[in-house]
Amino acid sequence: MAEIEQLRNCRMCPRNCGVNRYHATGYCRLGALLKINTWQKHFGEEPYISGTKGSGTIFFSGCNLTCVFCQNYQISQLNSGKEYTIAKTADIMLELQADGVHNINLVTPSQFSIQLIEALHLARKRGLTIPIVWNTNSYEKVEILQKLNGLVNIYLADIKYASNAAAIKLSKAPDYFNIATKAISEMYRQVGHIRLDENDIARKGIAIRILVLPEDANGTEALLKWLAENIGNDVYLSLMSQYYPAWQAAKYPETTRSLSQGEYDSAVELAEKYGFHNCLIQELSPSADWTPDFNN
Repeated sequence: MAEIEQLRNCRMCPRNCGVNRYHATGYCRLGALLKINTWQKHFGEEPYISGTKGSGTIFFSGCNLTCVFCQNYQISQLNSGKEYTIAKTADIMLELQADGVHNINLVTPSQFSIQLIEALHLARKRGLTIPIVWNTNSYEKVEILQKLNGLVNIYLADIKYASNAAAIKLSKAPDYFNIATKAISEMYRQVGHIRLDENDIARKGIAIRILVLPEDANGTEALLKWLAENIGNDVYLSLMSQYYPAWQAAKYPETTRSLSQGEYDSAVELAEKYGFHNCLIQELSPSADWTPDFNN
């Protein structure tokens, strides 16, 4: 792999570690090579992403957040996966396209943004034509997102916390709300609202996800209010109900139990209050009121 100069002083994300990733690792604990846990035809995304043929999902190892309740902690925190070159990553995208998927879905890509820019250019040269989905926690730098302009068709963006204190406590993410809202504004500037094709599959645009937390730990109303005022209530919004305590959630009172029906219903009512009409609502799982025994 030809060396990429930006990786010698990595400031790819808001952590601004400044490490030489050819010889060391920073907050994300990852080197210069891309690291992938798995890639597959995935049907578990929003209907306008997965469709009938599936989303060509590439799950990258590592993360620039440390969410104490991460349900994919083996991938995001323990960095389970295998290293690949830029050229091989481009091959994977083309392999998924050949399998008939609707799009290429890059999950937790931020720690590899610069390498993925190279991989996307290479894949396009080799015949990649389907939309690219940037599936992100939104803890992103605007100047890096600007390099993705024209390469990424769809941003599938989390907005996690309105409270800086909660972001630091639960994800070790200082200034999360300020950073994420600037990032989401840039994503929206690039691609606008979701546009669907004749089969109701997204071709371009931004969609927002909010994982509703117990005890309103993420400040749902403040998040919805910001979105309504700055992105608009036409935005495609997913209110996700699938929170359950995982990884280190038992250490924090507000995350030690699953989401209640009442808490999720309150989030839905707030979305209605702020006029979101492209909002995906979920049912709670049968275990929504289950509280695990972390002592066993």
